[in-house]
Amino acid sequence: LEIAEANLEHFDETWGTEYPHVVKSWRNNWEGLTVFFEYPKDIRKVIYTTNAIESLNSVIRTAVNKRKVFPSDQAAFKVVYLATQQASKKWSMPIRNWTSALNRFMIMFDDRISKHLI
Repeated sequence: LEIAEANLEHFDETWGTEYPHVVKSWRNNWEGLTVFFEYPKDIRKVIYTTNAIESLNSVIRTAVNKRKVFPSDQAAFKVVYLATQQASKKWSMPIRNWTSALNRFMIMFDDRISKHLI
């Protein structure tokens, strides 16, 4: 965590005048951003290299943009649901180091994870 704080200070000194909003955002959200540093390095790598959320957002964005206008909220929800179902069929690639990450998550969050694993 100290290394991250030092890097933020270095970034601020180097780029703070050019990107003050970035520095302000990092400082305002520091607690939430640094939660990832509580995990071991291998788990952090699994968390921020999977890109699953970005991929799903892209699929939903594409499906919504194809239609532009929806007659109702229900129609929009249906398009998002169907896009998600289609995307989930393509999720066949295993996530690297997922087993060790899942084991670590089970140790840390057993009450939240074990009920979903059968």
